[in-house]
Amino acid sequence: MSTHYQPPSQALSTIGLSLAIFMQALDSTIANVSLPAIAGNLGVSSDQSTWVITSFAVCQAISLPLTGFLSRRFGQVPLFIWCTLLFVLTSFLCGIAQSMGMLIVFRALQGAVAGPMFPITQSLLISVYPPEKRSMALSLMAMVAVVAPITGPILGGWITDNYSWPWIFFINLPIGIFACMVVSNQMKGRIEKTERPRIDYVGLITLIIGVGALQVVLDKGNDDDWFDSTFIIITSIVSAISIAVFLIWELTDKDPIVDLKLFRHRNFRFGTLALVLSFAAYFSINLLLPQWLQSSLGYTATWAGFAASPLGIMPVLLTLFVGRYAMRFDLRMVASVAFVVMGITCFLRSGFNLDIDFNHVAMMQLLMGLGVALFFMPVTVILLSDLKPNEIASGGGLATFARTLGGSLAASLTTFIWGHRAVLHHAHLTESITPYNPTAQAAISQLGRGNEATGASIINGMITQQGLQISFNELFYALGWIFMSLVFVIWLAKPPFSASSGAATAGH
Repeated sequence: MSTHYQPPSQALSTIGLSLAIFMQALDSTIANVSLPAIAGNLGVSSDQSTWVITSFAVCQAISLPLTGFLSRRFGQVPLFIWCTLLFVLTSFLCGIAQSMGMLIVFRALQGAVAGPMFPITQSLLISVYPPEKRSMALSLMAMVAVVAPITGPILGGWITDNYSWPWIFFINLPIGIFACMVVSNQMKGRIEKTERPRIDYVGLITLIIGVGALQVVLDKGNDDDWFDSTFIIITSIVSAISIAVFLIWELTDKDPIVDLKLFRHRNFRFGTLALVLSFAAYFSINLLLPQWLQSSLGYTATWAGFAASPLGIMPVLLTLFVGRYAMRFDLRMVASVAFVVMGITCFLRSGFNLDIDFNHVAMMQLLMGLGVALFFMPVTVILLSDLKPNEIASGGGLATFARTLGGSLAASLTTFIWGHRAVLHHAHLTESITPYNPTAQAAISQLGRGNEATGASIINGMITQQGLQISFNELFYALGWIFMSLVFVIWLAKPPFSASSGAATAGH
């Protein structure tokens, strides 16, 4: 638990720190609705454009475990200032990128400096409140962390439609600079204890190579025809060896960069599994829905954002309520309700078609928001409940690392499966359209008004849309069962689940 520090203005400190979290969380989703515009502007496929999301997420996941080391080495306030300033700089570089390659590199750098921002900002925010008011600070931070990713698609869509996509990155400049100035001024009297801890270089290098290579395999596999490609085979072998070395080294090293021994605790093991799978499924929905609304239903980026935005209403209304009253119930029951609600919304979406109206899409998002409001806090408290006090910080960092990595891998897999299944369905749907089928030929002639080439093109477009829709429905059906299966996973945890001070500080 952070020691209490009284800044000149508690309100100003809170605003400065909250803005930094808002900016960092906003950037995890603001590009989602802008992917079609970015892909079109930079002349790449929609599959390649998802690297804008995944490069940020995977580098954020890799840098997260370094937070403890960096804060001990440089101090919490200097680390916050440097991370925020570098986030501003990389945001500017993303905005001026002239090619997809440049944008992906700058987004990767942006993700790397974003990694330590959430845990370090959380620690600083807790430190400016006395112990009896820290739950209020954490509730405020939880609200910011939930609202920002939901605001992202709306703001990103509006900026993309009315200005141009680089402004989704330029918007960070005034926010980040203001946050730095406020926090620097308010925290200048804070005493920082620094040390020179040993860094686990083998763990760090194998982590970067293993996770980075795995991400490349997932993102490039579809384009390169998977294991028919020598590049994919070599990269997969490199990833497998690096991850194996990483796991063995971390389990045997005295001071590992990622403390995998924490998984010996039952509640941490099953709680983290539930967190990773639920967040991966949730991340998949947030990536898939805006792209589907634009590519299949013809929504603008702004309207895609509006359709997704009701997701945030319930978390905003219920965050303080859940924080105050959830501990009166069995937290496994609270989490189970959340998973069932989210599963049901996925099953309902699996029945969507190309004629679905805006209200239906928005109502599903509103209903899913109830599940989102209920699942973060209970699952986090459960996974930290059986850790020792000196393991809480490492446990919170490891769970966040696993959750972020899960979201990154889910983004790649979702995009691949959606496209791959759409191609298969397209092939099945076109089987009956042959020169020997008089019904098909009549339809082609009618659509093309006598021009067979035009008619065939129109038919092909319609079949492509249907293939994408069937694939979309299959994905949501599968996501529904993932959420339902998590009910069984969370009940493998055993009470008591105490909302210890450590559990509170780990956040989500």
